[in-house]
Amino acid sequence: MPYDMTEHFDALILGSGQGGNPLALAFAKAGKKTAVIESKHVGGTCVNEGCTPTKTMIASGRVAYLARRGADYGVSTGEISVDLGVVRKRKRDIVDSFRSGNEKRLTTTENLELIRGLGRFTGPKILEVALTAGGTRSLQAETIFINTGLRNAVPAIPGIDSVPTLNNESIMELDTLPEHLLVLGGGYIGLEFGQLFRRFGSRVTIIHHGHQLLAHEDPDMVEEVKKILAEDGIDILLETETIAVNGRPGALQLRARRGTSEHLLEGSHLLLAAGRVPNTDALQLEKTGVAIDAHGFIKVNERLETGVPGIYGMGDVKGGPAFTHISYDDYRILKANLLDGENRTITGRMVPYTVFIDPQFGRIGLTEAEARKQRKDIRVAKMPMTYVARALETAESRGLMKIIVDRQSELILGAAILGIEGGETASAVQLAMMGGLKFTALRDGIFAHPTLAEALNNVFFQWQDEK
Repeated sequence: MPYDMTEHFDALILGSGQGGNPLALAFAKAGKKTAVIESKHVGGTCVNEGCTPTKTMIASGRVAYLARRGADYGVSTGEISVDLGVVRKRKRDIVDSFRSGNEKRLTTTENLELIRGLGRFTGPKILEVALTAGGTRSLQAETIFINTGLRNAVPAIPGIDSVPTLNNESIMELDTLPEHLLVLGGGYIGLEFGQLFRRFGSRVTIIHHGHQLLAHEDPDMVEEVKKILAEDGIDILLETETIAVNGRPGALQLRARRGTSEHLLEGSHLLLAAGRVPNTDALQLEKTGVAIDAHGFIKVNERLETGVPGIYGMGDVKGGPAFTHISYDDYRILKANLLDGENRTITGRMVPYTVFIDPQFGRIGLTEAEARKQRKDIRVAKMPMTYVARALETAESRGLMKIIVDRQSELILGAAILGIEGGETASAVQLAMMGGLKFTALRDGIFAHPTLAEALNNVFFQWQDEK
């Protein structure tokens, strides 16, 4: 397309994720002519393949789990079955609702245009968009935000291209339950889907190459996670390398090696949950001067600036913690700096997260291992959920609480809460950290009885260095 056919905008955003959408709205409302280029679904991973659909389905799995445990509560429920078609429809309906809300905001806001197509750079500040409906458009702006996110990684395993596989998106579209689900990967995605389909009624085996699940967490917490998953009937193979796969739909074979021994696993379905890669390979970033690292993530500084003035990276594509709330905070930082005249950075921001297994694994701040690596003088408070009245009353007492405290300042450095509504309890700890409160504020605070928050009184009487 000739240069004189190029359309000019004040701001262009590649990708309509949970950071890019509010940023586009903010620029448009500030009177800036803005366009969002989206190649797939409005809302990004969170709304379409991540948080919204997975947590919707996990809610169904929890109902199935509780129904099977009815006798524990003196309730007779009879035989339990799961209609995956109904589960899927409920998931689709909620996703459609969230997605349509995003689309409406983008398409009804003045100064803002939603362009459906795949964008790539043809010059430092010029994008060519291959339109979904056909044809192309050339767009130019002095301010460009790259918000293209991640996609599922396909491991380099012999035979992987010749067998049917599932990813985090396609597994939610199944209309029949897998007889035996093989899961490659012991991270967040693998554990959440593994437990979910076990609760739906599938046999599940998790194959993980590392020595522990959830590689970046403290071993004592991960051991408790592993114990819970095993109680739920999930087979877990650690330090196991997948060396080949073959078979046909419904009858797959996976050859694995552990140490010097080889094993043959047979399953009906194979879920690939061994990592995610950035969507930068089709952007032609070499025509902009924007640098990427060895894994394809966009390099940015603490203000989310790339090495090219006026081009920014935001959300998962820039590397680092791949969470929706971090993407949304990227938006807040960029809005503050570019529209509100502030000077905010990502330096030192808190990164809370929750792994939505059941019970939940909520996390904030440093792990014990990280604190010791930084040579901090710490105290560790640790208490099983069997010490929590509310957990016992609800027959949900699996799990462990662990909080890291600086010995001198008495400030909380981090927390791991594996327990019923663990993400919510971890958020309460985070509020104390945000306020700069000493641990004694939680230990001595009055919380309603009986609540889960009340456990924050008692955990600080369980110091590991005083055992």
